[in-house]
Amino acid sequence: MSVSAVDDVPGRLEKVRRAIARACVDTRRDPAEMNLVCVSKTFSADEILPALRSGQRIFGENRVQEAAAKWPALRVDFPDIELHLIGPLQSNKVEMAIDVFDTIQSVDRLKIASAIAEHSRKKNKTISCFIQVNTGAESQKAGVSVEELPALLNACRHDLGLTIEGLMCIPPVDRPVSPHFALLYRLGRDLGVENLSMGMSADFEQAIQLGATHVRVGSAIFGSR
Repeated sequence: MSVSAVDDVPGRLEKVRRAIARACVDTRRDPAEMNLVCVSKTFSADEILPALRSGQRIFGENRVQEAAAKWPALRVDFPDIELHLIGPLQSNKVEMAIDVFDTIQSVDRLKIASAIAEHSRKKNKTISCFIQVNTGAESQKAGVSVEELPALLNACRHDLGLTIEGLMCIPPVDRPVSPHFALLYRLGRDLGVENLSMGMSADFEQAIQLGATHVRVGSAIFGSR
């Protein structure tokens, strides 16, 4: 990222915050209850600092090792950071993920959920989790199917004792997003899951209108990767 792009981060961040506030007002929701997850994947600690200095505290990363390399040092000066894993999680990275992240949004199968439960118990650390739902039934994409979601949710909560705070989805890139956001909202309502992580830079306002509690915004804040 160029120096000028870094300098633009506070302004971009404020623009996104204003857009979130407008979308909340339009839908008669409290902007204070909306969570902006600032997606900082591929950006360095120096590039992230302007957002931190502007008061942003919730961030999302896709890769465990990348996050482990840059966030511990940032937490020294900003101990109230809340870090979310929003990318796929492999079994051999679960222990490291427990060390680095506060929330894992990409729980999508029992094997991963079991590993999170095991390692979090060993480390005596409570991890907040979201279950990722494959709303588009895409064979190449992570996420539990809509049909298998209730069983996975039940196993996570009652068999493993995980804290499942929400559901997450990434709609297909070549289809309208609103039906997928509406589907996730209905699933959350029917299954008693309060939080919904949906919406990115291009569509977070639609996601808010359809019930999102967490929006994952990267390029609108940091610029193109």
